[in-house]
Amino acid sequence: METALKKAGLSAIYEKIISNQRLDAYDAKRLYEINNLPLLGYLANIVRERLNGDKTYYIYNQHINYSNICINLCKFCAFGKKKGAHAAYEMTIGEIVSKIEERLSEPVREVHIVGGVHPDLPYEYYIDMLKAIKAVRPDIHIQAFTCVEIAHIARMGGKSIEDAISDLIAAGLGSMPGGGAEIFSPRIRERLCPNKLSGESWLEVAKTAHRLGLKTNATMLYGHIETLDERIDHLMALRDAQDETGGFMCFIPLAFHPKNTELNGVSITGGVEDLKMIALSRLMLDNFPHIKAYWVMLGPKIAQIALSFGADDLDGTVMEEKIAHMAGGETSQAMTRKEIEDLIKQAGRIPIERDTLYRPV
Repeated sequence: METALKKAGLSAIYEKIISNQRLDAYDAKRLYEINNLPLLGYLANIVRERLNGDKTYYIYNQHINYSNICINLCKFCAFGKKKGAHAAYEMTIGEIVSKIEERLSEPVREVHIVGGVHPDLPYEYYIDMLKAIKAVRPDIHIQAFTCVEIAHIARMGGKSIEDAISDLIAAGLGSMPGGGAEIFSPRIRERLCPNKLSGESWLEVAKTAHRLGLKTNATMLYGHIETLDERIDHLMALRDAQDETGGFMCFIPLAFHPKNTELNGVSITGGVEDLKMIALSRLMLDNFPHIKAYWVMLGPKIAQIALSFGADDLDGTVMEEKIAHMAGGETSQAMTRKEIEDLIKQAGRIPIERDTLYRPV
């Protein structure tokens, strides 16, 4: 291995990794550009095992996408629809509760809720949604509303971000997912999602949530028109925010699915690209406890290999995920507990069922 590291010019980076020193942007670029994929996996696995050993986490969860009506209509999104458009929908509180009730006999630990930036749903809709879910399933953890949604919900209520998050916590919000981060680059956001919350504002909403005691996740959407430098800048901005608040639990690199979007001429990412991004994320985000290989986006087989490239989490059972599938995702919409555990065991790792806050159950 020492010869391979020298040949690839990575001896100095290797020394940083084994001595737990922080990598910089130049290191990130060097790591991404090496052609020796197993070597990159080897380096990322050092950090993975330092933090989490052979443990691989998953959760018994349920996804609810309450509406796809959205005023942002980002060019990379196949999910969002203009109000009144074909396939546009919104769920009533009663319909959302029915989805929860359908699975009361199952040991669902988390309901994951995201939707579009809806122009009309009032502030009280989001508060009432959380309260209604808690009324029928009091013990469930609700992970809901991206930073983009939170900013919109606050506007709809005429409230500050801090007051809106406090109201949502009081209604039952337990944590926030990491969506809507996309790529923080102003260049990309201007071209692909000009109506969306800025990257700087996304980070400020997340940090506000952290200061209120709420844990969140973070994402990056890669594989469209961004540059490597923009990916690295995104990772370093997240790392800086985590240094400040410590509130991020997990980072999830999301591979772009171009089908049914305005970028349908962009090629879908391959397995090498996906594994490189998992590995780079693990190596650069030294202050993030967990890196997720989201099997819905990657497919179960690449997600399984990613467990040797830095990832220590596969998400969970999911059920009825709509966002990736409307963009042409061809994976199933759910996996059983046994299927997930078998996937993990076949990779030589130890499956750990967790709750949302990564406590083993």
